[in-house]
Amino acid sequence: MDYDVAVVGLGAMGAAAAAELARRGARVLGLDRHEPPHTYGSSHGETRIIREAYFEHPLYVPLVRRAYELWRDLERKAGQPLLRVTTVLTAGPPQGVLVQGALASARAHDLPYEELSAHEVARRFPGLRPPADMVAILDPRAGALFAEACVTALHAAARRHGADLRTGLAVQRIDPRAGRVTLATDGESFTAPAVVLAAGAWTPRLWPALTPLLEVERQVSAWYPAASAARLYAADRCPIVLWEYAPTRLFYTFPDLGSGMKAGIHHEGTITNPDTVQRTVSPRDTDRLGQLVGRFLPGATTAPTRTAVCLYTNTPDQHFLIDALPASGGARIVFASACSGHGFKFVPALAEIVADLVEEKTPAFDIAPFRLARFASSAPEKPL
Repeated sequence: MDYDVAVVGLGAMGAAAAAELARRGARVLGLDRHEPPHTYGSSHGETRIIREAYFEHPLYVPLVRRAYELWRDLERKAGQPLLRVTTVLTAGPPQGVLVQGALASARAHDLPYEELSAHEVARRFPGLRPPADMVAILDPRAGALFAEACVTALHAAARRHGADLRTGLAVQRIDPRAGRVTLATDGESFTAPAVVLAAGAWTPRLWPALTPLLEVERQVSAWYPAASAARLYAADRCPIVLWEYAPTRLFYTFPDLGSGMKAGIHHEGTITNPDTVQRTVSPRDTDRLGQLVGRFLPGATTAPTRTAVCLYTNTPDQHFLIDALPASGGARIVFASACSGHGFKFVPALAEIVADLVEEKTPAFDIAPFRLARFASSAPEKPL
């Protein structure tokens, strides 16, 4: 076939891009070395948080609002739940990065929120025990996305719009020349005038110039039984919580959405390679996490019943990498990756931006903070 655009990587980001480009009438080829939804990259683990009072920066709020609309639209078309509102608490010291960041976004965009003392949190949610010097910001419209169901729905949408999605083909090389880009796989080659590189942790291998900017980080999630205190941690009685348990150090907890309570430490993982990452989870991986769960959710059992490893692909400032690079003879490479551990919730909105970049249109959202140019001189040491 003659394709208009090829998408490399069909996790959440790549699948959303393929679906949006195909919806706009492009002839789309999608390639993935595995069969999504799979457990090798960044789009698995049952759930992801979606939240409006975005502590990372107020610039994300309009983007996540658009993402809410698009997830709900996809949910209607898929005919199954993809997003459940549970509310989300961001809990930590009053002057910490979580609380101050959530307040900044809520105030900048006039979002509904509540500010709760530690006592009020424990009274309203009896399964939670924040220390007395913590406060929390309650985001009433926030909740959980069901990760594998979302990826499956995005694949179905892409195919419904005519995208040709092929799995089990690992792209080995990307070669732009003479107005087209050739993708060499381990079985055959494909060409298109534009390529969307949404390969997540494999991006540095496919585009080596990005290697100095991207780090792949191993992350561990664990699921815990709620035991005799099960009702305390049911999703209708307990929110998702982001905890700043020490200065700038974060972990998260989910209520029981059907598979037990889920928890993980946000960042602090080991730097790794996606092809050689240690996928076996040891007690050393979960001991500290279990201690945190026991400290802040005292009714929970701290021995996990299940664990998983996923990958973050991080930029130096922990903001996304979304940009277009004009290649030889007018061909285009669009980068849609490196979401630094907080991108899943945005992917349908980011897919619209990616499609605009492929079509050489100006996106509706300001993506200057996500472009490669911000690293032209020296990368910032801290997030914006």
